[in-house]
Amino acid sequence: MAQRKVRVLIAKPGLDGHDRGAKVVARALRDAGMEVIYTGLRQTPEMIVEAALQEDVDVIGLSILSGAHMALAPRILELLHANGLDDVHVVIGGIIPDEDVPALKEMGIAAVYGPGTSTQDIVAEIRRLVTDAPEQQ
Repeated sequence: MAQRKVRVLIAKPGLDGHDRGAKVVARALRDAGMEVIYTGLRQTPEMIVEAALQEDVDVIGLSILSGAHMALAPRILELLHANGLDDVHVVIGGIIPDEDVPALKEMGIAAVYGPGTSTQDIVAEIRRLVTDAPEQQ
């Protein structure tokens, strides 16, 4: 029986209009055999969670360069919980100050990737998150 591919939603929340990094990560995840859904620019937390719900994703990857991560991440996590998607892992990449990383992880962000993180490291971490998760039925 074939194993289901890991499904990852890549989203650009807020007003940030720079998506090159998000597209590079999306391509690396695809090349690694994952199914990737890219939502495009300027997504609201509500739009991101609705897409995650419709697409039955395992992971949401947020690309945030605007500095709004401390406002957007909690809202997305709140909406995931409200929609019964507590098993969806959320990772963030972008310009995230080191001092914000512990607070993000404490609120439930699974991983934070800064500039220069290798795509191989991101692929490995997403695989580990999904593989180490309890069985989903």
